[in-house]
Amino acid sequence: MIGIFKTNIGTYHERNLVIRAICNNFDVSSCNVDIEDCDKVLRVVDMKVDEHLIISFVKQQGFHCEVLE
Repeated sequence: MIGIFKTNIGTYHERNLVIRAICNNFDVSSCNVDIEDCDKVLRVVDMKVDEHLIISFVKQQGFHCEVLE
């Protein structure tokens, strides 16, 4: 399953922190944030958990996160 989320992750430092945290806490094959996109798209590949757990986790890291429609 691929999760695609809208976030407010705006810097390379924030991106690296969130990616590292997701990869260390969830079983995913890859994770990326496009900070150049207006929606700051977070893409999580091969998620083994529900989208709501990823959203909650990213919010705990201090960022906005919602499923990108």
